[in-house]
Amino acid sequence: MKRSGVVLATTGLLAIGTIAVATQVRPDLADYESFQTAEADSAAHGLTVTFLGVSTLLFDDGETAIMTDGFFSRPGMLSALMGVQPDSAVIKEALDRAHVTRLAAVIPLHSHYDHAMDAPGVARQTRAQLVGSTSTRNVGLGVGLPAESITVAVKGQPMPFGRFSVTLLESRHVPTGFILFPGEIKSPLTPPVPAKAYRLGEAYALVISHNDRNIVVMGSAGFSPGALKGLKADVVYLSVAALGKQSTAYRDSLWNEVVVATGARRVIAIHWDDFFRPLSKPLQPMPRLLDNLDAAMQFLRSHSGPGAPEIQIATAFVKTDPFAGLPPP
Repeated sequence: MKRSGVVLATTGLLAIGTIAVATQVRPDLADYESFQTAEADSAAHGLTVTFLGVSTLLFDDGETAIMTDGFFSRPGMLSALMGVQPDSAVIKEALDRAHVTRLAAVIPLHSHYDHAMDAPGVARQTRAQLVGSTSTRNVGLGVGLPAESITVAVKGQPMPFGRFSVTLLESRHVPTGFILFPGEIKSPLTPPVPAKAYRLGEAYALVISHNDRNIVVMGSAGFSPGALKGLKADVVYLSVAALGKQSTAYRDSLWNEVVVATGARRVIAIHWDDFFRPLSKPLQPMPRLLDNLDAAMQFLRSHSGPGAPEIQIATAFVKTDPFAGLPPP
């Protein structure tokens, strides 16, 4: 009995050690250095975009600024299992680092915690309107954001913010098995709660129109067939989280439904980073145990070349011109 107990304990320790090592094995971001977005000398096209990790993007035209998601707290993996909550100090630190003092709107693209958890705190600190689904509304109400500071979006209905017009269209989450956490958040959600309490709600494709040019933001590598038909866009910001784990047929369908359908001339990968690591550390890809950035980037690169969209990967806290080098519409 004693010997079998020792064997079991040793086996358990070896398994824990193997998992610990596996969570540190990552793709090498240096392999994609030539694809990283470059800092803009100026807002030549009247608009800059700054990637702030996961699928948080800051759009600023010098007069008005809007943000997707606004996720900065980035609790660790154990916290995600036990209980997560916004960290207002970390949110402020990230906003200060990005030189954000005021936003017109913060728009979570679905209601998982790595998209919607911090958004009400961002809205409060920047006096922004929280825009999203009824699930996102309940995330806001659960932390005391006033109801008048929350707008439940109507799919397909443009909303003006300064010179921006934003429209939320139907989309879907990339298939992720048991961690999809489908369903709605049906009542105000008060953290700390396990990450799974942040149910998906509605998933959106976001269309941002500015000065007669369109950008599409896909907060997840999912799609709703035909949802973007007839829409033309210059740039697509495409989440690649879990894309490397999908079949070739699925990736081809995503490409056709999002990139081919919109005629995009530039595709910029977002949601490629390990969101269990704090923003105070350099961003790194998810461990190979959890995702496969190499496969996702290989797929995107297979669609590059003469006449094809340019492929980039978003660089954090770098102010970019999303249209730099693209011909006029």
